Amino acid sequence: MAEKMKLEIVTPYKKVVDMEVEEVTATGKLGEFGVLPGHAPFLTSLRIGELAYKYDGKIEHMALNWGYFEIKDDKIIVLVETAEAAEEIDVERAKAALGRAEEKLKQLTAEDKQFKVYEAALERAMIRVQVAGKAVRR
Repeated sequence: MAEKMKLEIVTPYKKVVDMEVEEVTATGKLGEFGVLPGHAPFLTSLRIGELAYKYDGKIEHMALNWGYFEIKDDKIIVLVETAEAAEEIDVERAKAALGRAEEKLKQLTAEDKQFKVYEAALERAMIRVQVAGKAVRR
């Protein structure tokens, strides 16, 4: 059995990660899951959440915004709208977005057309703040 897997994380704008890893955890539509070398092939959708990967004994954390996760033959391809490494997240900007989304949601009801938009914005901001807290600042 292989000791590593190939991980590629791709957004519409660029390839964010392209490396060999030992372990990956992500947030799927049905909850968090983990993948180790030799994992059975599968494809799932991702929701707004965190993806972490381990390489050379180090763990990196990323905030993801919707997408797909596929593993086959020890190769993982993650296609997402956005992917931000923990150390790249502007915490103050994420907290400001969190505050704006909370304020807007207080003014809306669940029946309003914009409610889901601001609910997703709130979730994105919360994940970004959470993931940024795990950054190893260099």
